Parts: sequence; C-alpha cells; structure tokens
Amino acid sequence: MPAELPRRDTLEEYFKLARESEEKLEYIDGQVVAMAGGTYNHSLICANTVGELRNGLKGKPCQVLESNLRIGIRRAGRYTYPDIPVVCGEPEFDPKDEETITNPRLLIEVLSPSTERSDRGEKFLRYRMLESLQEYVLIAQDRPQVETYYRHPDGGWLLMTYTGLTATIKLRSVDVDLPLSEIYAGVKFPPEEDPAKPAAT
Repeated sequence: MPAELPRRDTLEEYFKLARESEEKLEYIDGQVVAMAGGTYNHSLICANTVGELRNGLKGKPCQVLESNLRIGIRRAGRYTYPDIPVVCGEPEFDPKDEETITNPRLLIEVLSPSTERSDRGEKFLRYRMLESLQEYVLIAQDRPQVETYYRHPDGGWLLMTYTGLTATIKLRSVDVDLPLSEIYAGVKFPPEEDPAKPAAT
C-alpha cells in the first residue's frame, strides 16, 4: 500500500487549534507543528534584547514585542512566532485572524541547534516575502556573535557580522544601537575547545 499522506489543515483549522492549544503551534504549508521550548541562555538573551530595544525605541513610532506574537506570511503558507518582532506604525492584522500581525519591520531570532538551519534557510526565505520587513537579525547563544541582514531599496540584502562583547550592532531599520555586552549580560558561554588538546577516545 502507498504511504498515507500527512494531514493538511486549512488556515481556519490552524487558527482554531492555535487558540485552543496551551503550546505554540506553527503553520508550515498546511502542517501544524508544535514549537519546542528554549534554554535559559535563549530566554536571557531575548529578555536582554527586548529591554535594550524598548529603551532605544522610546519616542519612535515603533514597538518591540515578544515571542507570543504570531507573524503571518500568507503568500508563503507560513505562520510562526519569531523571538523578537518590532512593528512600526499601526499594526496590520491577518484578515482571518486578529491575533496575527503581517507587517513587522524587524525580526530577531536567537539561534539554537534545533532551529538554526531553519532560521538561516527556509524561515528567512519566507520572511523575505514580507514587504514590510527591512531587517533580520540572528543572535548566537553559544558565543558573542550577531548577524544582521538589511534590505536595500533594490531588494538586495546586506550582511553584517558583529563578534565579541566590545562590539555594538547598528540596527538600521529602527536606528538603534545595541551593545553585545548588554545582549549577553549574564550569559555564560560553553568553554572553547583547545585545538592543541587531543580528542578524548
């Protein structure tokens, strides 16, 4: 017998499931997927970044939000919860769900082993379909390193990499500077491997 095809849910079914679920559910091409929880470092980095952004955005027409806000990319068939979204101006909601925002200007993801491949690949590809999105940021949690992708008016993306606790990120989309020392305040990094030390057998 041929293998049974996975169930595909409509958006209406997904929204109903998401409202009733106690866990966060993503929607990817008709598939409903439960999100995994984060680590202590992941949560701390998110909290630090939200705090710094909130201070930097005072007096500006932008609002930093947190990971309970769902972002919808209808034409990409993707509904997800980025770690830190920033919306500027009036929020625009999905026509079928008033709890889903469709116009973020800035999206930030804190990388983890289980999400890094998606955050760099499939998810970023679909995020780029958001006309409002001007900047995408990836924050490592195992070392002090941040990558920013800024969209130029011609549609190209400029990559900037910031490494070390003395570096400061320039978020061009919202005109805010973020010191890595503040993003990683209180974070304990895993010990670096000594290249001269022989591997354990």
